[in-house]
Amino acid sequence: MDDIIQTLEDKRAQARLGGGQRRIDSQHAKGKLTARERIEVFLDAGSFEEWDMFVEHDCNEFGMAEQKVPGDGVITGHGTVDGKKVFVFSQDFTVFGGSLSAAHARKIVKIMEQAMKVGVPVVGLNDSGGARIQEGVASLAGYADVFQLNVLASGVIPQISVIMGPCAGGAVYSPAMTDFIFMVKDSSYMFVTGPDVVKTVTHEEVTHEELGGAITHTTTSGVADLAFENDVDALLKLRRFMGFLPSSNREQPPRIETLDPEDRPEASLDTLVPSNPNKPYDIKELIEKIVDEGDFFELQPSHAGNIVIGFARMGGRPVGIVANQPMVLAGCLDINSAKKGARFVRFCDCFNIPIVTLVDVPGFLPGTDQEYNGIIKHGAKLLFAFAEATVPKITVITRKAYGGAYDVMSSKHLRGDVNYAWPTAEIAVMGSKGAVEIIFRQDIGDTEKIEQRTQEYQERFANPFVAGSLGFIDDVIMPRNTRRRICRALTLLENKKLENPWKKHANIPL
Repeated sequence: MDDIIQTLEDKRAQARLGGGQRRIDSQHAKGKLTARERIEVFLDAGSFEEWDMFVEHDCNEFGMAEQKVPGDGVITGHGTVDGKKVFVFSQDFTVFGGSLSAAHARKIVKIMEQAMKVGVPVVGLNDSGGARIQEGVASLAGYADVFQLNVLASGVIPQISVIMGPCAGGAVYSPAMTDFIFMVKDSSYMFVTGPDVVKTVTHEEVTHEELGGAITHTTTSGVADLAFENDVDALLKLRRFMGFLPSSNREQPPRIETLDPEDRPEASLDTLVPSNPNKPYDIKELIEKIVDEGDFFELQPSHAGNIVIGFARMGGRPVGIVANQPMVLAGCLDINSAKKGARFVRFCDCFNIPIVTLVDVPGFLPGTDQEYNGIIKHGAKLLFAFAEATVPKITVITRKAYGGAYDVMSSKHLRGDVNYAWPTAEIAVMGSKGAVEIIFRQDIGDTEKIEQRTQEYQERFANPFVAGSLGFIDDVIMPRNTRRRICRALTLLENKKLENPWKKHANIPL
């Protein structure tokens, strides 16, 4: 018996050492944690239960039969984050560069299948050189098996990817199909083809960081949601992020106690919107003043800044915030902001998270660049997402709500449950000046008459009362009472029941 126990301990020690101390030291020298250290930082202390520690690859080609390491380059198992169960896999770059083999893939697939059965999120800590070349098509098959599980799990359990090293080629598609992607600055990158291939094919000179680094993907491409300073920062912020999410689509998001009163007034909001309709203001100030304790977890802050998305709590309940940002492009909707907002709205709807929409939108961004690149279809994504959503939807129009953009931003016509407007709201087909120049185009040369007509149109339509008289706005509220009114609406809608017609799935305009 003692011999068996000693053998077990020896095998465990070998597995824990991964690719050996030299490679562990190399990982540390790059400012990166090892795969096991990442799990220790992310999960509650002592909660990790490892699965498949002794799995080894079964490849005999190219001398691989003599190179076997228990675990085969990925650590899998489950634990807790603030007491909530979570499955996790962490790729070990010290073992074959974290490359994916058939055995490696089977370990990931196993925990994903189990996570779906029990209704628990999956978090992937990615640090891999890609498919293990020695295994040929077997490693590609392994990737496809993981992709298939990503698709089946989508909308069933939350899936989060943290890119903590290289992620290239086929490896990028699994994170791309998960719900959120977080990256680490200066040590992680994602691309389909690397700089050398780009140079060969297109003759472009580009670095790894320029092509697929954390800054590139959180600003230009929008592929990633956030970039963190280092491994520890990423994992601690991830722990906080997990607190907003339910474990599966069968659960409600976790409610916590708050010392912030639901009926707290905020007098400063009465003067937030400038008297000059063309002057911007920061919508984040409104968000931070109405949510619990000013705590707002913003996503994609550096991409498509004309729309703001993220999670907060109101009365202890998690909510998804979608807000136009007048500070960027005057809050206009464009291709990137529509895609950014639509993806977020659909996630909230999948996982029973109420959506609070704050509206100040003068319309869709005009121009040939937008039209040629498909603003019609991309803009329809946000419209589709809001219209399809069955979770509680609360909308507050703070200032402009013009044209089709008024419809898109969770209007009453898209089954908005509770729709409020501030007294400063302007709900119309378009701005007063533009409307007058179309209606009274014969008077365009007469400046005085046009100004008079503009004033008349402003008084008649640039207010919330026409929409209110038609029942499209449930109430015109004082800005200072916004938090109280939203919290009350959330309480009202706690037991909302609404189902879309049966279908295999919708055909969203992709």
